[in-house]
Amino acid sequence: GEFISSPPRKTVRFGGTLTEILLKYEKGDTTDFELLKHQLSDPDIKDAQIINWLHEFRASVAYLTKELEQLVNILLKLPWLRRSREVVEEYLGFLGNLVSAQTVHLRPCLRMIVSQFVPPRITIREDDVDISDSDDDDENISENFDTCHRALQTVAGYVPSTPQFLMPILVEFFPFINKSERTLECYVHNLLRVTVYLPSLRLQILELIIEKLLKLDVSTPQQDIEDAEEAANNSASEEKSTEEGLFDMEEDEDRKGNKVVSPSTERMAHPLAERLDILMTILFSYIKDVCHVDGKLDLSNTKDLYRDLVSVFDKLILPTHASCHVQYFMFYICSFKLGLAEAFLDHLWKKLQDPNNPSVIRQTAGSYIGSFLARAKFIPICYFYTSSFLSLHYITVKACLDLLVNWLHKYIDNQDTGANAYCDVALHGPFYSTCQAVFYSLIFRHKQLLDGNLRKGLSYLQSLNFERVVMCQLNPLKICIPSVVNLFAAITRKYQLVFCYTIIERNNRQFIPVVRSGTGGDLVQTCTNPLDSFFPFDPYILKRSKKTIDPMYQFWEELSAEDLENLKKPIKKGSSEDEDDDFLKGETPQNDGAVEIAPNSYESNTRSPVSSIGSPADCYVPYPL
Repeated sequence: GEFISSPPRKTVRFGGTLTEILLKYEKGDTTDFELLKHQLSDPDIKDAQIINWLHEFRASVAYLTKELEQLVNILLKLPWLRRSREVVEEYLGFLGNLVSAQTVHLRPCLRMIVSQFVPPRITIREDDVDISDSDDDDENISENFDTCHRALQTVAGYVPSTPQFLMPILVEFFPFINKSERTLECYVHNLLRVTVYLPSLRLQILELIIEKLLKLDVSTPQQDIEDAEEAANNSASEEKSTEEGLFDMEEDEDRKGNKVVSPSTERMAHPLAERLDILMTILFSYIKDVCHVDGKLDLSNTKDLYRDLVSVFDKLILPTHASCHVQYFMFYICSFKLGLAEAFLDHLWKKLQDPNNPSVIRQTAGSYIGSFLARAKFIPICYFYTSSFLSLHYITVKACLDLLVNWLHKYIDNQDTGANAYCDVALHGPFYSTCQAVFYSLIFRHKQLLDGNLRKGLSYLQSLNFERVVMCQLNPLKICIPSVVNLFAAITRKYQLVFCYTIIERNNRQFIPVVRSGTGGDLVQTCTNPLDSFFPFDPYILKRSKKTIDPMYQFWEELSAEDLENLKKPIKKGSSEDEDDDFLKGETPQNDGAVEIAPNSYESNTRSPVSSIGSPADCYVPYPL
């Protein structure tokens, strides 16, 4: 009100109006033009001056051609964001007029807006080293971001081709992963906001963000994260009194569930893991917000986002070996509705059985199916009726096992006699990967499959005819990870489904050592993971974002003392020193690791790169001398 009613303030004029200055400049008289540039570049320029100049510029955008690029750049550097509301409104008006009259300035305008997607830099010097990064204390920061998005929407409203010019700029301005957490957090958050009003860019923006997350994930192996946490815990516990450390742990664990954990315990000790944790938390929140309207799942939004995420999964995640956390965006969205989990499994299943796909992609699809079936709590074991639709749901662990095992039997029908009927990963990779997916799912889900009606459950498991799979010429027990084979053998023996141990023993005797020459003489190794497989949904260890995943996650269930006795009876158990990496970590009496056979046949005291906490502790199979 006051602004509109007060008369415009007098400002210093150089030779008349802006139009006159620009016309003089065209004729070669640059004096006033240089003074104008000088005044616009003055750091002490007042709000009233900015408003007056912008007002004139808005009326003169026709003159601001490519030749006046230098002047436009000065205008784009004006400190408009941190000024009064009047300046902001006038500036937004100017931007709209400028890009609609002179699209040649579209790129610089977009660059100016996107450069504001991170907090302003502050200069900090320590021992003469510039360690400047974002200014976290700017109170108006979220308001400034809101204004940036208004500016972008204004420009996009005038120039329909904005999205195609904007995308390369969003890529270019993405901060390096070693920038401060706050800088990365703001930038990613702002990128995701752009997808709301420029939906045509959503797929590309998700791709960009997930590509950056993947780089972070792959450059931060789980082992490094655990080591950093352990080191941090050790130094923290040294500061505490030993007694307190010993006796308060369980109490602390209980209390954590009921209150917000203090920020220091929420932080990840590893700096890159900390960044990844913050960004995964933002991605999960975004997925939740897009899929829910007023707290209710919106099916149309959810399906659209699912399609975009599957597309990113295919392009980036599936070809990447051994990422630990980023792939959980698929796990999370699939938890919203059973139909999505069904669609995802069906998608993976098509990849697995398509002979036109590269073998490595087919095998990875197998790893995803096994890990997803084993770990996703929201996938029921067998058929059930939903009260709302009274319709039969197809997607169940049983239905998936049926599909996989039928495919294995067909594969054996076609391959088990012919020229290729021998054990070879290069020839039969997808077959072995599917076997491992089935064995792994069974290890995790056999109890639930047998719950309720043991006889029915057993007859179902017998109908899968594991004996034929295990005994076939392709010899899957030789190729699958030993720890998976061990547990599968113990469980199937207990329920008298198949006796694997004769084959395991024979495979052991036939293991060919790989001799590698090294500086310390020849090193004899045996390959225990010829499939080079990993379990993509192994336990999620980033502290903040794991809160989203844990409620829907099937942890490795504790084996009761009785179970252990039953599983161990006929078998001599080896020593499991690898407590860190034990499949049954923290959930069974100490040293009751994976079930093992005959002394020296299996030892699980060497860490393998494929196995990470909460999955089968890998075992090297020494060549029997």
